[in-house]
Amino acid sequence: MSNFDCIVIGGGHAGCEAALASARMGLNTLLLTLNLDTIGQLSCNPSMGGIGKSQLIFEVDALGGEIGYATDETGIGFRMLNTKKGPAVWSLRTQVDRKRYRQRMQRVVNTQKNLCIKQEEAAGIIVKNDKAIGVYTKRGAEYFSTAVVVTTGTFLNGLIHIGLHHYPSGRVGEPPSEELSESLKKLSFKLGRLKTGTSPRVNGGTINFSKLVPQYPDSNPYHFSYRTNEFNPPSIPCYITHTNRKTQEVILKNLDRSPLYQGVIKGIGPRYCPSIEDKYVRFKEKESHQVFIEPDGIETDECYLNGLSTSLPEDVQLEILHTVPGLENVEIIRYGYGIEYDFVFPEQVYPTLETKLVKNLYFAGQVLGTSGYEEAAAQGIIAGINAGLRVKKETPFILYRHEAYIGVLIDDLVTKEICEPYRMFTSRVEHRLILRQDNADERLMPYGVKFGLVDNEVYEKIKERTKKVELKLNELKKMKVAPDEINPLLEAHNSTPVSSSTTIFQLLKRPELTYQVIEPIAGRLTSEIQTKVELHAKYDGYIEREYELIDRVKKLEHCKIPATFDYSKVNSLSREAKEKLSKIRPLTLGQASRISGVRSADIICLLVALKSKNKKTIRVFP
Repeated sequence: MSNFDCIVIGGGHAGCEAALASARMGLNTLLLTLNLDTIGQLSCNPSMGGIGKSQLIFEVDALGGEIGYATDETGIGFRMLNTKKGPAVWSLRTQVDRKRYRQRMQRVVNTQKNLCIKQEEAAGIIVKNDKAIGVYTKRGAEYFSTAVVVTTGTFLNGLIHIGLHHYPSGRVGEPPSEELSESLKKLSFKLGRLKTGTSPRVNGGTINFSKLVPQYPDSNPYHFSYRTNEFNPPSIPCYITHTNRKTQEVILKNLDRSPLYQGVIKGIGPRYCPSIEDKYVRFKEKESHQVFIEPDGIETDECYLNGLSTSLPEDVQLEILHTVPGLENVEIIRYGYGIEYDFVFPEQVYPTLETKLVKNLYFAGQVLGTSGYEEAAAQGIIAGINAGLRVKKETPFILYRHEAYIGVLIDDLVTKEICEPYRMFTSRVEHRLILRQDNADERLMPYGVKFGLVDNEVYEKIKERTKKVELKLNELKKMKVAPDEINPLLEAHNSTPVSSSTTIFQLLKRPELTYQVIEPIAGRLTSEIQTKVELHAKYDGYIEREYELIDRVKKLEHCKIPATFDYSKVNSLSREAKEKLSKIRPLTLGQASRISGVRSADIICLLVALKSKNKKTIRVFP
């Protein structure tokens, strides 16, 4: 069979989510991958989630994605981060059994209805009348479809570096995708070059754990997916150690053998996750850097050294490790390496992830300049959904910044000029107080139901929970207590007594009071409802202000800009604004306002120009 509704190129985290979303929407889908055995591979560290990233997993799960469910089933240590801070930045992080995760994802993909998988190398996109109509492979086969999703990760012209030795590879032990990269260039896509890397992996049996600080998982862990019921994961600790002056000396004396500092690597690396040699060059005054030792799985002694990413030669890597406490006699199983690869500048795609140059063609994942499993999965499910909607001739799906971390991620990609691997942080999210990981299901599950990716019965349970929270909050706002009734309890918990009757809701706003303290008066709740009620009470004023701000922002997002709008004719726009707006071609006034170099005065001028042309019923997508 050579005719499909949708073709997905690549079997990484973006590719799996895109293919599963398309197939679950009822579309006949083809997944093309270089190697059937590496579908769902964790190429870098064996962990999921973390600060700014767990929110993406919860959101993908709420939309009907697979990454959170697979992580729950294969996780070996779950830990909630940032618990000493507010709930807006609480983030779940999980160590994953690398082998079991890959096997589990392959099982899901292989058994998914409507999904066909083939081990072939995609060599190019078949385009007719500026529309993608299929894919041709290296062996000359042609597969036709209505939509194509490209999720090639680091494989486009991938080049691995270990010391001054380098060789073509998309991932260690796997060939790169060279012809596809050339095909995209011929279609006039602007490609750049990025670099990332991985740490050495070592034999845990050669680590002296007595010198390390253990970091244990939570004893009562939280999980990612709404589908997870029985949850009793293994509890395997990670360990912490640090580099030192000796490490620094080894690295600095061997920079003449570093591909990064000898100009061999041309791609730009991640600013927020630099290699260990980059850390010591950029921060020479700092002698010590943390190393996080992560177990690779239950049935292996292999460990990943998070924080020691490097592309230095093999002998130098071993010398570096032997300077670190606990690793003095460690044996390396797999050496670290740097990899540079082609990526597509993301301003060339719409917020739907469909390209501006070729209709029905979508990009997702590292090929768009991001880093991380979670960022890739988030883009993958959006690309898969929109490819499905394109096939069904339905309205495209866009998540906005006020709706989800995914919305922030994609808006940043298509609006800001990306010149280094993009990583999601909570600090990038303006409305993080209402875009928490704990309410992702309330925010996004309606979309999952709408697209047929989430069972409506599940969402009915979420709505019932939300209703219970709202009813309890209303009850607490009306429930008053007299001073003589509540003051003994307040004094017992070092809280200021009240002089007149007050509501339980007002008392619950106090930082020193938890719901458990006032439970004898307010009534017993399940732990889940209790947490949500307490959160709403303590952040009531902040949440209200967030929604007021969102309402103002929505007005700009609702002001559409025609795809063919000629910015050069708006005389009052600055020259820089004209150049940036013409290059990025924002879909809305809101998106235009977030482009670097576009001033508030430019937005006002643009708004006047749009109103004067009376563009009330314009078509945003060509």
